[in-house]
Amino acid sequence: MRRSRFFLFGFIVILILCLLIFWAPKKDKASTPISRMAPIDEAYERILNSSVHSVEGDKLIEGALRGMTETIGDPYSKYMTKDEAKSHRESLSDERVGIGLEIVQNKGRFIVVTPMKESPAEKAGVKPYDEIVRVDGERLEGKSLSQLLSAIKGKKGTSVTLTVFRETDNRHMELNMIRSSLQIHTVTSERIEQDESSIGYVSISLFGEKTAEEWEKQTRTLVKQGIDGLLIDVRGNPGGYLHSVEQVIGTMLKNGQIYAYMQDPKGVLEPLSVTVTEEDDYLKVMNKIPIVLLQNEGSASASEVLSGALKSNQRALISGSKSFGKGTVQETWELTNGGEVKLSSHKWLTPKQQWIHGTGIQADFEVEASELFQMEPLPISGSYQVGDFHEDVMYGQKVLKALGYSISREDGYFDEVTAKAVLAFKKEKKLKSEATMDNLFNRELRETILTYKKSKKNDNQLQMSLGYLFHSIQK
Repeated sequence: MRRSRFFLFGFIVILILCLLIFWAPKKDKASTPISRMAPIDEAYERILNSSVHSVEGDKLIEGALRGMTETIGDPYSKYMTKDEAKSHRESLSDERVGIGLEIVQNKGRFIVVTPMKESPAEKAGVKPYDEIVRVDGERLEGKSLSQLLSAIKGKKGTSVTLTVFRETDNRHMELNMIRSSLQIHTVTSERIEQDESSIGYVSISLFGEKTAEEWEKQTRTLVKQGIDGLLIDVRGNPGGYLHSVEQVIGTMLKNGQIYAYMQDPKGVLEPLSVTVTEEDDYLKVMNKIPIVLLQNEGSASASEVLSGALKSNQRALISGSKSFGKGTVQETWELTNGGEVKLSSHKWLTPKQQWIHGTGIQADFEVEASELFQMEPLPISGSYQVGDFHEDVMYGQKVLKALGYSISREDGYFDEVTAKAVLAFKKEKKLKSEATMDNLFNRELRETILTYKKSKKNDNQLQMSLGYLFHSIQK
């Protein structure tokens, strides 16, 4: 009787276990991380074994990584190869190895914008608007700008030879140079005086590794010289490191003041505040002098953190135009292949908890830059006359109109009115009087724009900002 009860009890237990196993919710194999990655492995093997187009396995993996980050739909989240990650870090470094050239690609041509002062390129004789046609004897047809830059890069102390075409001399030149360390400065400053008052003018091109050090060194010098106000110019500043802008802000706000909020993916807000260990005479001056921050639509990210911090804390007046509107912060993670994944991991908000992403920061008083001052001296070439239609003609029409010449259309069609304006411009510049947009015309047009932009008197936004500061000081 005892044994039969034992068997009955055992049978019931086994039955219950079987029922539990049978009715237990099945785990969806497709939901596990390993099984979700299976299609990627399958596609990888299939492409390697069956595609008539040969491709390296590493390239396929990089393509998959790029695809994943692109799927996010965020232009600031991306995969970078080992070389791309290195180049990104170098762009924010205070020192780089190279020859010191700024280059643009225009209609398949590689044109020098400008060589850095005292750089190997400048010493070798490279000039603005030289066209680079070969690097170490290799022609550049069909190459991308990144491929050209990769060819120019190299180790410190090694040589590189550029073959350039100089339009003004109508000849090719071979220029040899040795790659060297280039000191990159992101902060420039000067002291502007008017009616016994002085304004410190500081321009920040981006927030790199050493920007905060440069900022403090130069503003300390200005304070020591004696200034009554400060004008900070971040026009065209694309951003950079958060820790750099944090240190800059710390010289103008008081201890404990919030300069921004960080918001994680779950929506949790973290206030970021200024920490000052010891307030010296320099900080006392920086905390009380009137400040104007000058921005434009090219001011983004970290430069907007600065703008938002000063505006929200009523520490500065914002002039110029509305900023770009980038309200996310990116972090990078190294991968085992040497590449990096850069992701937007946080939102940043102003001290008033405003998210400016896509909207930007509005200027307190808007000042529009003059049309000619906003124009870039493009490396155009070719010859055009009445009846021609080209984008180079459109550019010429826009510049002539900005210079005050009578222009009836700006669509790129070379009409009689355009011809008269071209003749008038050439006559003023003492050029050969032909109604054609030729190389001489193009060169003189570039020089006119460059000369105009070099004069601070033609910078409406700067002059209006300075005027406001001087007026507020005199009050």
